[in-house]
Amino acid sequence: MNYFELYDLPISFHPDQNVVKQQFYALSKKYHPDFYINESAGKQDEVLELSTLNNKAFQVLKNSQKVLHYVLELKGVIAEGESYALPQSFLMEMMDVNETIMDLQFDPDAEKLAQVKAEIAAIEQSLNDELHAHTNGFQDLSVDEQEQKLMKIKDIYYRNKYILRLKESLAKL
Repeated sequence: MNYFELYDLPISFHPDQNVVKQQFYALSKKYHPDFYINESAGKQDEVLELSTLNNKAFQVLKNSQKVLHYVLELKGVIAEGESYALPQSFLMEMMDVNETIMDLQFDPDAEKLAQVKAEIAAIEQSLNDELHAHTNGFQDLSVDEQEQKLMKIKDIYYRNKYILRLKESLAKL
């Protein structure tokens, strides 16, 4: 059972957070291990598994980045440890940013640091806008349309991961 089925929601990149919260609390009450103390060991194990599944589902479905990863994984678009080739144009654009970050490691410059942070923030905002355009209303598309969108969403997902690594490098400066 996937997290969307557990919460009786359609697979979506933007699950209704009110429903997520309601379902979490309802299932937390229903599967609370204390209510099954007098049941058989098998039943207690089953309830504990359902309680754990509920907690994991809530942790994923309340976080937009985790939902993005989860849906892509659920749809079989990404796999753990997968090696994805980013577009050459993106890598060329990032080469200048990487060079600036390397320069800053050896020659700190507050103004240059602020500029590169602003540049990365602008790229990230552009990616997030593009991502939102592709994920909004995803669940209402035909299967063929979803498959086309999934490839674009996957690309944005990996570009965002690259941007996150750049931001982590900047944080160390």
